[in-house]
Amino acid sequence: DDKEKKVEAVLDCRYDRTDVGEISEAFPSDDVFRPLMADPKQPQFFAIWQHTNPRSGGSSYNLGSVAIGENFGFYTKRSGCNGWQIGLLTGIFAQFNLDTSNAALINTDFNVGIPISWRSGNWSARLRYYHQSSHLGDEFLISNPGFNRLTLSIEEVDAIVSYDYRWLRLYGGGGYLVHREPSFLDAGRIQWGFEARAPAMRTRILGSFLDRLVVTPVLSADFKSMDQHAWLIDTNVMGGFEWSRTGSRRRFRIMATYFYGHNPYGQFFINQKIESMGLGAYFMF
Repeated sequence: DDKEKKVEAVLDCRYDRTDVGEISEAFPSDDVFRPLMADPKQPQFFAIWQHTNPRSGGSSYNLGSVAIGENFGFYTKRSGCNGWQIGLLTGIFAQFNLDTSNAALINTDFNVGIPISWRSGNWSARLRYYHQSSHLGDEFLISNPGFNRLTLSIEEVDAIVSYDYRWLRLYGGGGYLVHREPSFLDAGRIQWGFEARAPAMRTRILGSFLDRLVVTPVLSADFKSMDQHAWLIDTNVMGGFEWSRTGSRRRFRIMATYFYGHNPYGQFFINQKIESMGLGAYFMF
């Protein structure tokens, strides 16, 4: 019994698929679908610095992008890590112009919705219905008089199917806007990508103080193509290192990032194309 409790305490079905018997419980602390590492709109905690170059004209600038968000599990029914889960997603994504004296707020997106996830062996899937509203920052509007401000509010249904093969994960799916404001937005979107995880290694940073940490090199890329953009591909590539501790679900990543495509945030996604490179810290709970 003690051994089973110990295994269950460290099991994380986002990364493990150990058989620990039947589980039916409220408020699970993990999920049966692993969050998409390189999706810019994945609800998670991060802070990123990016040097951003607008491709449609304008000067380059330094951007700070932060997010606070998570998928909170309400109920799960599993056999080991095979089963399903329903929860609540919340996410706040904010961008700041770091070249201004007060790091002026550019935009904030607010997301809330219901995710349903499922896993069977190496296969997993996620179905979501969510709402997003976007709000431009006061400092941005003051600095850009005459800017064509739009009220952006959308509701989307999307689905992703994922397959794990040894160190590689492949995924693909799409989404459809069931409500959109402004009404001229096109509804369709497809998404695909991969995640690669090298073997984990023991780290000796700070000696015995962190001797239970393991580090894993990771590489991921996410691709999106929207009807709104004539199906041009938006690309986000991330690579770096992930630290985790034996017996804990928490993970910390330092990632270099590269993005090319339409700005994924706020009303800027409609017609602003950017290229950016940067460095970010990501926190998983």
